[in-house]
Amino acid sequence: MNAGADPQPGVVAKARDWMWRHPSAVLLFVQLLAIVLYPLLQDVVGRAVFGAFSMLVLALAVWVVSRNPGIKWLGWLLALPAVAMSVSAAVVSDAGWQAAGFVLESLLYLYAAATLIAYMLGDKRVTLDDLFAIGATFTLLAWSFAYAYAACQLQYPGSFTGALQPEEPRGWMELLYLSFSILSGTGLSDVLPLSPAARALAMLEMFAGVMYMAMVVARLVGLVSSRGVSKDG
Repeated sequence: MNAGADPQPGVVAKARDWMWRHPSAVLLFVQLLAIVLYPLLQDVVGRAVFGAFSMLVLALAVWVVSRNPGIKWLGWLLALPAVAMSVSAAVVSDAGWQAAGFVLESLLYLYAAATLIAYMLGDKRVTLDDLFAIGATFTLLAWSFAYAYAACQLQYPGSFTGALQPEEPRGWMELLYLSFSILSGTGLSDVLPLSPAARALAMLEMFAGVMYMAMVVARLVGLVSSRGVSKDG
């Protein structure tokens, strides 16, 4: 064996194959990693890194869409202008472009979540990838509504308030925290929607969260009771 040879040449290939077979797991891991890293990236360089990280999440969402049932070109139709508008808004500091980009990103994440739901409903058995898809769909929905809140805040200043600096616009992490809180039904958030548009979005997310939880429980119980959990994956 050569000194520089990989002692386990198949490990990388197996890991790549596993990620290719479980795109939902990759997307879920990257989104959860973004939540963990965001508090550490608060300076100018950190925000730039997080912006690049957000583009990676966006690309993974498009990848997930392309791997699952649905109108595949629609993912690119939403993603490409969303990226272009986000970059343009960062360069020229235009709130209108940024709001439009947020709306497109919200729709993309919502569409990606819909394709994962269609994928899960189309399965005849519960696989490991289904379990990852459940988590990834939840995070996609949370991201979708967080971007919708961000667009709402730009279009309707004062749409949200919080315990700290109540008159200031809410940051991205605050809006994402609000989204996770509403979607999960915990209600543990110090951020409150004030404007009619913000409250309408919050009510839609409450409905989406309840329906998604009910669907997942009913689907898993039905499949497990009838066929059992597959060991595939």
